[in-house]
Amino acid sequence: MTRCPVQLTRRHLLAGIGAAAVGPAAAIRAQPQNPQTLALDATPAPLLLGPDRGETAVWSLRTGGSSKTPRFRQDATIDLTLHNGLPAPLVLNWHGIDGVPSIEPLTARRPASPGETDRYSLPLRQAGTFLCDGRLLGDGLAQSSPAQALIVEERTPVEVERDEVMLIEDWRLDVEGLPIAPGASGKKVGAPLYLVNGKPSLDLTLRTNERLRLRFINACQRNAIALGIQNLDVRVLAIDSQPAEPFLARNGRLVLAPGSRIDAVIDATIPAGTTSTITLHDGGSPREIVQLHVSADKPLRPAPLPTPAPLPSENLPTRLDLKTALRVDMPLASSVGTPTSWGPPPHFSTGLTPAFRAKRGRTVVLTLTNPAATPMVFHLHGHHFRLLDRLDDGWKPFWLDTLLVDAGQTQRVAFAAEVVGPWLVETMAVEWSARRQVRWFAVE
Repeated sequence: MTRCPVQLTRRHLLAGIGAAAVGPAAAIRAQPQNPQTLALDATPAPLLLGPDRGETAVWSLRTGGSSKTPRFRQDATIDLTLHNGLPAPLVLNWHGIDGVPSIEPLTARRPASPGETDRYSLPLRQAGTFLCDGRLLGDGLAQSSPAQALIVEERTPVEVERDEVMLIEDWRLDVEGLPIAPGASGKKVGAPLYLVNGKPSLDLTLRTNERLRLRFINACQRNAIALGIQNLDVRVLAIDSQPAEPFLARNGRLVLAPGSRIDAVIDATIPAGTTSTITLHDGGSPREIVQLHVSADKPLRPAPLPTPAPLPSENLPTRLDLKTALRVDMPLASSVGTPTSWGPPPHFSTGLTPAFRAKRGRTVVLTLTNPAATPMVFHLHGHHFRLLDRLDDGWKPFWLDTLLVDAGQTQRVAFAAEVVGPWLVETMAVEWSARRQVRWFAVE
């Protein structure tokens, strides 16, 4: 059966994020010796922002002088080195790595000054698709701050022929055609330009009944996006670096808030010689970003593989005690920085009053209210949460670390405060000129 192309509006984007949640993937394989190392260089690098533009020097995060995606095995511990070759302070902000207070930006890791190097140990206890970026201090700078994916592979590999990362970024140019950072800069910017793995579009060729794992990452600075995958079943395996009970994406649609990640598998079941398109929607004009071509070669196997088994989940509780939970009202900051309990990351200090303090092992329920006229993104550091049902009598069957809260909307989330330490929470409006805001909480 042929599906019609998905047409998504801004309203669809918001609803989808609340409900759901390319060339060959390059790998830097972890070597069997101990310790394992990962060197990240924040440095200007040339990038082609479109077919009708020349190369532009943009700020980037590179591994060993390249843009390849680092890959390691679960249970590895990495000696990580970050060298800041940019003309601004930089601190890495990790998405998806739970319970490691020593890597927490601003509370444990101070920003690296230009020319400085930061070193620390990074334990990889959970497999998944992770993201790190340098955007906590990036508002209003000369350029957009960089992002980089990191893949931690399962102990037992998932049965797929190919495993592809799709890191999607947005860029805005000023009136002179130069990239500009988000935040209240006062400069006029053009429409967003989207790149996938540093390219305007990607092409993949598959054989009939080949299985493909796609790791989608919304590394956009501010934009929520939806991806419509034409004429193919899309089965979600994980959201925000944590396994989900495998389920089919409705109408082949995936919706991601800024910073969100979704792992999915696709079987090449359309007729040989045909093409499926992955289309990006942001509430404006749709953009075709990936072509999946099924070759006329002999099928890889007579029939598609069976439904994949759930990925193993090892670091999150099966139940949350909502009856005895600490309940905290947390209105999200508006784009102009109110309420005053939120503040810009460069001014952050743990000397400020925390949003709350929780005893180790206690469940925490946050009531997130968006008082602004614009959707807001909420990101919880060091933990994953359940999105609670409206009546507070259950939760959605997946874990998240990032959530979009619509204008005037209230959402409730719950998490287990398992690791002692100070932790950040972030919020920002889904608009280019909005500033990122942070608070902190303590697990004691």
